[in-house]
Amino acid sequence: MSNRSFLTLRVEGMTCERCACHVTQALKAVPGVEDVQIGAWRVGLATVVAGPDVTDRALLEAVQRSGYHGVVVERRELEPTRTVPSSKHRDYDLMTIGGGSAAFAAAIKAAELGVTVAIVEKDTIGGTCVNIGCVPSKTLIKAAELCYHSAYPQFEGLTACPSPSNWQRVVQQKDELVAALRQGKYVDVAAVYPTITILKGDATLLGGRQVRVNGTVYEPEKIVVATGSSPWAPPIPGLHEAGFLTSEQALNLEALPASLIIIGGGSIGLEFAQLFARFGVQVMVLESGPHVARAEEPEIGQALVRYLEEEKVRICTNVTISQVERRDGGYLVHTQTDGKPEVCRADCLLVATGRRPNTSGFGLEDAGVALGSKGEITVNEHLQTANPDIYAAGDCLGDPMYVYVAAYAGGLAAENALSGVGKVFDLTALPHVTFTDPQIASVGLTERQAREKGLRVQTSLLPLEHVPRALASRNTKGLIKLVAEEETGRLVGAHVLAAEAGEVIQEATLAIRFGLAVQDVADTFHPYLTMVEGLKLAALTFKKDVSKLSCCAG
Repeated sequence: MSNRSFLTLRVEGMTCERCACHVTQALKAVPGVEDVQIGAWRVGLATVVAGPDVTDRALLEAVQRSGYHGVVVERRELEPTRTVPSSKHRDYDLMTIGGGSAAFAAAIKAAELGVTVAIVEKDTIGGTCVNIGCVPSKTLIKAAELCYHSAYPQFEGLTACPSPSNWQRVVQQKDELVAALRQGKYVDVAAVYPTITILKGDATLLGGRQVRVNGTVYEPEKIVVATGSSPWAPPIPGLHEAGFLTSEQALNLEALPASLIIIGGGSIGLEFAQLFARFGVQVMVLESGPHVARAEEPEIGQALVRYLEEEKVRICTNVTISQVERRDGGYLVHTQTDGKPEVCRADCLLVATGRRPNTSGFGLEDAGVALGSKGEITVNEHLQTANPDIYAAGDCLGDPMYVYVAAYAGGLAAENALSGVGKVFDLTALPHVTFTDPQIASVGLTERQAREKGLRVQTSLLPLEHVPRALASRNTKGLIKLVAEEETGRLVGAHVLAAEAGEVIQEATLAIRFGLAVQDVADTFHPYLTMVEGLKLAALTFKKDVSKLSCCAG
């Protein structure tokens, strides 16, 4: 029996993401087609994985029926997936270097494909997110929010006011949650799959496909590097000599400081600024750029600064730091802001200036893997490195460093490595959230990015005072900004500052992914007194003054 085939089709006539969706659905409807991927409609290429009975003609007729013209430019047979382990008892079909989200996604995909896989991890299983990143930080952020708003505490023993005892209690409960999730979502999950083995120890790439772990040399068929990232600090004179907290260490402070300086006004810096301020710490944020949250729309960054300043967080922008000192049990940070010198003092110093990939010290160069300017692993669109037997996934690829991107990349890398399916790593319509209060959630292009790409766009800006849910909740802090293509009305960017922004953004993500217009959003039913109704109102704002509409009126 012949093998499955991998085909590349050039599709002519696509003009938007909706066209790509139509072609994808038409090809998937052909009996025997297993997978269809269209990375970007402008490229005009579709990749298809099909069974042995699928003909070129059947695929091209499907494209034609959907209203487009197709040409098969490549067809090659795929090697059958191996379902038995390698003959050498020490070897595996796939080995991951790292044991976080990307590695586990890769391992699970390999197990589902019926092959043997080893996860090599030198530290704690679970990686950054569950152990020292998203889970612990968002747990403390929520606890601080409950304290600040004097809500009914959801944390046992937590009173509705900031205090040292509160901090110690939530840190303890954070640790309990982290331990439970690490066990339940990683260790126990691995045990479900008999073909997954966890190897504790350091891994060193020796060249080719050879990997040394604890003195034993393995030669897996394929390798996925998923070594994550670590906090990075800029080369400020005196900084390393004085010492400082990273975001990871700040989550485990035994006691709250009276004052805290945070270097960096990105997502991590802003989240931690509000977190500690709500526990009664005097907080100052130092940002080198002209505004904080620089990846976001300026209207959102400016509004968030106002809200944080209302909570007594001091935010300084355009700051140049010349020196850091440790003196009398505290820190002195020598700064200049718009030419004006100032020495900033605090009990603790937190550096939140981003992360860098963990890619040194385990033989990537010896294995022929190329690195970028910030140490990130260079890969092609299929996540394959310069060594054809080595793939990479997760934070070691560089930005964007999100756990959901890492998991997606891990599964994709494993499938491509083991089956040769050639799926494309596609980050079109990628949402992200900053967990301040209110939250920032964005997807797609900012107005500036759209114009830099040569798009003619129009925008709508809706303050939350026009959203019934915000009025009912007595919390109108925030806004919604939409960016749409002028000629077609296609939504290309959505940016939300709201208490529930992370929940709202998913509708906009789907709209952008499938090429919907703002009118499609406006014409869609949205339940009354939900925050997501704000997207409908923002869409209506392109043509109407929503302040003059009655409730639920469109």
